[in-house]
Amino acid sequence: MMNIYFLSLLLSLSFLVTTFELVRRQKLKEQYSLLWITFSITMLVVSLNVTFVEKIAQWMGVKYAPAILFLFGLLFCFAIMLHMTIVITKLSHQVLRLAQELTMMKESKSSHE
Repeated sequence: MMNIYFLSLLLSLSFLVTTFELVRRQKLKEQYSLLWITFSITMLVVSLNVTFVEKIAQWMGVKYAPAILFLFGLLFCFAIMLHMTIVITKLSHQVLRLAQELTMMKESKSSHE
């Protein structure tokens, strides 16, 4: 049976390598990769420090310490979703403004003809 901390370590390492590879192939921008790299390194450190996870679990009253790893992962997913929602909102505003400017340019061009 595989230890949950070892599995977490493997997943963190593979996530880190995958993130660097996506940046290298220019499939992921550096500004977005920072969140994923931070998450991977954090999970790597937490997975390597079992006593830290157990102390946090004890402090929080969690009976099964590895559940803290899943809590960190879930919180990170929420943070990523919030960040992406902010990015999408900003891009939506930019697209709307560009569409309005393009419409005004077309109208002014047609009125000059």
